[in-house]
Amino acid sequence: MTTANEHEIVVGVDGSAGSAAAVRWALAEAKSSGRTVVALRAWTFDPLGDLESAVTRSPDDIAARYQHELDQVLDQARDEAEGVRVRSGTIDGAPGPALVRASAEAAMLVLGSHGHSRVLRMLVGSVSECCLRHARCPVVIVPARSAEEREPLPEAAAYYPGPLL
Repeated sequence: MTTANEHEIVVGVDGSAGSAAAVRWALAEAKSSGRTVVALRAWTFDPLGDLESAVTRSPDDIAARYQHELDQVLDQARDEAEGVRVRSGTIDGAPGPALVRASAEAAMLVLGSHGHSRVLRMLVGSVSECCLRHARCPVVIVPARSAEEREPLPEAAAYYPGPLL
């Protein structure tokens, strides 16, 4: 397990588009602030939820698979990471509480938004919501569609945003 200190940016990674955007944002922030990025993948060994893994793999094998996936996400953001110190690791535990523990000594915690509906969030819970309520540092939620992926505003919009309501 990798732990953070008060000068590091912790970013939660789960393989989603939202977490990839969070990684890119954390790397850009670290580049401008001189901080280190600590990318973490939380996981639990749930033999009832993943019967194939329970039969064919050990918890160490599963942790290694998640570390490999984490490394792939970081490799895809290599251009943004140029000149940034990056560490990564897996955490055994439910993602929300595990990231809250990692936030205790971090400068900030960065998470990606999945954009789930309110009903789904009520049914399955939300890592972001858990972290927003319990993290020991500022929390940044990055939407899956990062600023670079959005269409630019029309030229006039920069000068006249429209009437204020």
